Amino acid sequence: MTATKNLLLMPGDGIGPEVMAQARRVLDWLQENKRASFNIEEELVGGASIDVHGVPLTDAALAKAKAADAVLFGAVGGPKWDNVPFNIRPEVGILKLRGEMQLFANLRPAKVFDALADASSLKPELVRGLDIMIVREATGGIYFGEPRGIETLPDGTQRGINTEVYTTHEIQRVGRVAFELARKREGRVCSVEKGNVMESGLLWRQVIAKLQAEEYPDVKLSNMYADNCAMQLARNPKQFDVIVTSNLFGDLLSDLAAMLTGSLGLLPSATLGAKDAAGHIPSLYEPIHGSAPDIAGMGKANPLAQVLSLAMMLRYSFDMGADADAVEAAVERVLAKAGRTPDIAAPGRAVISTAEMGDALIAELSRVS
Repeated sequence: MTATKNLLLMPGDGIGPEVMAQARRVLDWLQENKRASFNIEEELVGGASIDVHGVPLTDAALAKAKAADAVLFGAVGGPKWDNVPFNIRPEVGILKLRGEMQLFANLRPAKVFDALADASSLKPELVRGLDIMIVREATGGIYFGEPRGIETLPDGTQRGINTEVYTTHEIQRVGRVAFELARKREGRVCSVEKGNVMESGLLWRQVIAKLQAEEYPDVKLSNMYADNCAMQLARNPKQFDVIVTSNLFGDLLSDLAAMLTGSLGLLPSATLGAKDAAGHIPSLYEPIHGSAPDIAGMGKANPLAQVLSLAMMLRYSFDMGADADAVEAAVERVLAKAGRTPDIAAPGRAVISTAEMGDALIAELSRVS
């Protein structure tokens, strides 16, 4: 058994607590079967924290997140908090976590399980076996660049301003994440930008090319403009291995890639920071689906994205690849054999609840292990 890991669970709002409860069952299974040892704490975030503390993230919760070996996050937000001031809306909680923990690399896998190939919006033969990793820069670019805002012009009309800004350092550090991941996969990176019309994109291409030549000559590098990449994802998505791109383009392309898989309820993510002197990498793992307040408390939520986020945590934060493989194999077997939650319901398959999906998952996890 590995050394005890300190985990912070932040279930959040809506369906967050329901899907987190099933992930907690997997953590308990790992401990009961002597596969790992966890010291687990929970903290409020988002709307749940606003209701109790008046803010979406307290200083105490932030301190625990920074001290933890990894954070497993649920989802935040919902119409209940639509009228709170903009600076304390539920989503500020996750944004503050990412900023304060300096989590700059967002990893968004898009993997199609064989049992769900028919659920994709593309033809099954185009997506069966698909396994893409999109690495999105998460703390720079047009979402954070200055100047920004809305100004009133002398004639009374208004102008909105956002600035796309990237430095060599910001591009290098996310590039290294992509190249390191590619070394563990098929050894291919596609760097995506708009260097034909944007100076920031031209710099991006130049820095990534230099990084590959000097540090990762064993990894094959290709370049693609963002608009073409979107078209290629819809035309022939299996041509890609690892895609590395900016904040804005990563936001768009990762959602496009997500829909190739057939359900947002199956997609995990990780957001990583830089390794410190002690070898610790700040990290936060979360499903990409939202809080789905319309089905909260009804037992309809699909917990598999939360569980697969946990598997990413095992793989990338704790170097527990065999256990991550076991969790992912259990998920695949559940999809092939068991009933399904409403979001992935299929003719002839029973529709089951969130907890029943958890039951099936634990049963399969015992079998594959």
